[in-house]
Amino acid sequence: MSSSASSPRTTVLGAGSWGTTFAKVVADAGHPVTLWARRAEVAEEINRHGTNSAYLGELALGERVRATADAREALAGAEIVVLAVPAQSLRENLREFGDAIAPEAVLVSLMKGIEVSTGKRMSEVIAETTGHDPARIAVVSGPNLAREIAEGQPTATVVAAPDPAAAEAVAALSANSYFRPYTNTDVVGVELGGAVKNVIALAVGLCDGQGLGDNSKASIITRGLAETTRLALALGAETHTLSGLAGLGDLVATCASPLSRNRSFGRLLGTGMTVEEAAAETKQVAEGVKSAPAVLALGEAHGVDLPITQAVSAVLAGRLQVDELGPLLLSRKRKTEGA
Repeated sequence: MSSSASSPRTTVLGAGSWGTTFAKVVADAGHPVTLWARRAEVAEEINRHGTNSAYLGELALGERVRATADAREALAGAEIVVLAVPAQSLRENLREFGDAIAPEAVLVSLMKGIEVSTGKRMSEVIAETTGHDPARIAVVSGPNLAREIAEGQPTATVVAAPDPAAAEAVAALSANSYFRPYTNTDVVGVELGGAVKNVIALAVGLCDGQGLGDNSKASIITRGLAETTRLALALGAETHTLSGLAGLGDLVATCASPLSRNRSFGRLLGTGMTVEEAAAETKQVAEGVKSAPAVLALGEAHGVDLPITQAVSAVLAGRLQVDELGPLLLSRKRKTEGA
């Protein structure tokens, strides 16, 4: 990198809750960061007032965060490019301005999803669309609820990349007093842990909306981890990744917290709302709603049984009533727990 090792030129693309929060994390680690916002008024608020009120209220982002609504301006000379756009619009965004990303830059995915049209993980979409060396594409995932991090509450995360040096560069960039990154090279496990947990969180929310208790929800979380692990291992992941921060850690945070969009969306569905009604209530569609069919298709392609994902997908498609979900999950053929 041409800049000093302590402060590489860093750009975050996407000024939603997680993108803005990650920019704050980098800034609080002592590094200047440029944040790209699609809407000019969001960039103006960040530059003028130091806040992004639409997502983080009046929380101060710090003077090291500067924003622009011009993606090419944001990318000029960037050595680390952090991608925090919606998962299903990643390909479209990279087609629009991916040619402005320097070939030697480290690219970082904050997105937790599977591309519906192709079944590809986010790092695969990035490599395919930009032609970037996969070794220099990192992913960040863990128990990282944006609001808590923005408030400075302590958390840990995982940075994974095929090249340990790339993972370490991102970890060094983001490590601060409240954000602790660990590194590994298991990109597949880290990405699948982040994507599938959204679907499991929808299932937990569905149970919550029906008034089911902690036993039911704990059962789904535990079997959801087994389901996620089966799929990840079939795609080449390592077991320890799924029992760590990017697997179990992220799953617990997303399934347990009222801050979780997927759990909250599932809860609304559990009360009897349609997907459209829940989207209107929350003003957004949770990523698990979009990823569930893609995760299910991945399982089918690799011969992996995903009963929770299958049930959630059936609810989302209107083939299964929400009050049939719990009994269905517990009526499956009995077997050894580890199977």
